[in-house]
Amino acid sequence: MIESEVYDSDHLMFREQVRKFFEREVAPFHAEWEDARVVPQALWRKAGEAGLLCTSVPEAYGGLGLDRRYAAVVMEEQARQGFSGPGFSVHSEIATPYLVAYGSEELKQRWLPKLIRGEVIAAVGLTEPGAGSDLAGIKTTATRDGDDYVIDGQKTFITNGYNAGLVFLAVKTDPTQRAKGVSMILVETDRPGFSCGKPLNKLGNKAQDTCELFFDNVRVPVSNRLGEEGEGFTLLMKELPWERVQIAITAIAAAEDILEKTLAYVKQRKAFGKSLIEFQASRFTLAELKTNLQIGRVFVDRCLALVCDGKLDGQTAAMAKYWSTDLLHKVADDCLQLHGGYGYMMDYPVARAFADARVTRIYGGANEIMKEIIGRSL
Repeated sequence: MIESEVYDSDHLMFREQVRKFFEREVAPFHAEWEDARVVPQALWRKAGEAGLLCTSVPEAYGGLGLDRRYAAVVMEEQARQGFSGPGFSVHSEIATPYLVAYGSEELKQRWLPKLIRGEVIAAVGLTEPGAGSDLAGIKTTATRDGDDYVIDGQKTFITNGYNAGLVFLAVKTDPTQRAKGVSMILVETDRPGFSCGKPLNKLGNKAQDTCELFFDNVRVPVSNRLGEEGEGFTLLMKELPWERVQIAITAIAAAEDILEKTLAYVKQRKAFGKSLIEFQASRFTLAELKTNLQIGRVFVDRCLALVCDGKLDGQTAAMAKYWSTDLLHKVADDCLQLHGGYGYMMDYPVARAFADARVTRIYGGANEIMKEIIGRSL
């Protein structure tokens, strides 16, 4: 593991607690959860009791009010142990911040304590069958009817969708508009007309439940809206940079873990009478990967510091997301190659890491979109 300089002694103490939690509560069961494609809801309550969820929520609502480096520690430790599930970061640092920043006081008092304790699991409903990175093109509608919205539509590839008790849903309150017609609404999953499909059978990240969500005349009160009507796209654009840095944080940590495991493998694996590390080709590949990871670690740490200072901009977040996930894919691919035929076996961590890595270049905005964001700023 490459040393990070963004954390202080308190973060390091917290890291030990987080690491022990994953070793105790996740490691013995993760393979079983991958087969089931979902993590039991009871784990979320345990995580809440351990203080792993929603660490940045203000103390006034039962949170710890900590800086986002603590959230990053949770993401890194999960990635470093090779666990694709559960979707803690989506719950704690992608969904919940919308409520903290844009929810009414009544919504905050009602939901934040439950989210912090893991009693309710949050999902974010953005992607649709016909709209992925193009969020302004969503078709799910919320039609005003007195003091209610009536919601109709479908979402897909929704992390935590199967377990979710609360969905942070992007809808069109004005279907004649693109970005200006988008609003954000909280939808409780026990409302009539809501349903979800079975966890999808993905290439990787199998323990992180991912589902389709269906809305058939689902009525929710107007008071469930976050921000003003038609302001949803603006809210998304404000929060997406932090989401993209989270992906970058996880990508670098996962890549560091893959490299560490591969170094151990090439030192003990022999071919032609000597260990793989003794071959110059192996050493050069590993030297390149370690160098790029050191560069990536410094850059992502800098982005995390900018987040904590409130200075992160969208272009820098896009750079971090696309570059770090491209690097993760390269690290996983090169390390799998160094394992030879064993690297293709799912019994080996490098094979699972390779499968898990691929989606990082797609979600949070495809990397081609990240380059477009950067390009527009030139």
